[in-house]
Amino acid sequence: MSAKDIFHQAVKQALQREQWVITDEPLKFKFGDVNFQIDLGAEKVLAAQKVGEKIAVEIKSFLNPSAITDFYTALGQFLSYRLALEVTEPERLLYLAVPLDVYQTFFQLNFAQVATQKYQVPLIVYDPVKEAIALWIK
Repeated sequence: MSAKDIFHQAVKQALQREQWVITDEPLKFKFGDVNFQIDLGAEKVLAAQKVGEKIAVEIKSFLNPSAITDFYTALGQFLSYRLALEVTEPERLLYLAVPLDVYQTFFQLNFAQVATQKYQVPLIVYDPVKEAIALWIK
């Protein structure tokens, strides 16, 4: 079992404040002979449409000295998880959750912007101190 990210609880609280129901912690699933665990699975029931929206959230802290190394790891993990989810739970949208300060610095670099656009990485930008979602980027 993978260790919970240092900001796991902050992201969980932030999602709950936005009326998301945490359904899985972690979200476990299998694709062929490979077992996967994504930090959180959540659902939101939209009252007006009576349709549930399902997401999976991979939480990253970016606390290592090299943000690019953390990015390589996060992107590789994200792409693997998304591929497996597309087959096993195609109705669930995968997000990569990143801290606000990292988004305001590293994710503003041209390389990070081009990569997240090219690989269509939806982001949840969270404030770990306020335990709040700052941005949803699809």
